[in-house]
Amino acid sequence: MTDGVLQGRHVLVVEDEFMLAEDMSQQLVDAGAVVIGPAQSLERAFELMAMPDVLDAAVLDVNLHGKSVYAVADMLLERHVPFVFTTGYDASTLPERFRSTSCYSKPVDMPQLMLTLQTAIEAVARA
Repeated sequence: MTDGVLQGRHVLVVEDEFMLAEDMSQQLVDAGAVVIGPAQSLERAFELMAMPDVLDAAVLDVNLHGKSVYAVADMLLERHVPFVFTTGYDASTLPERFRSTSCYSKPVDMPQLMLTLQTAIEAVARA
């Protein structure tokens, strides 16, 4: 159903749970995406964002080893790169500035997440 939905799109994956990061990355690759990462820490996420690859979208785990991912999200907002959050917590805990951002509870519904990313990428392209 999601084959090719993200064809050629560069998607940053920021997730600290190894198996979840690997599974998510594989599903994105299967949908045609070029996965950047996965980054399992804030430091690695910033390193990957500094690379010359153009990011089309990102998937951000809200909590990385006890640290919030909001600084990465702020940088993506500044760059007009669409992203979605994933979390094991209640989405209502997101800061006000991210309340309109899509947030998926774990375990993540990957087909829905990928369609959300595709829609967001297309909206940025039209803007």
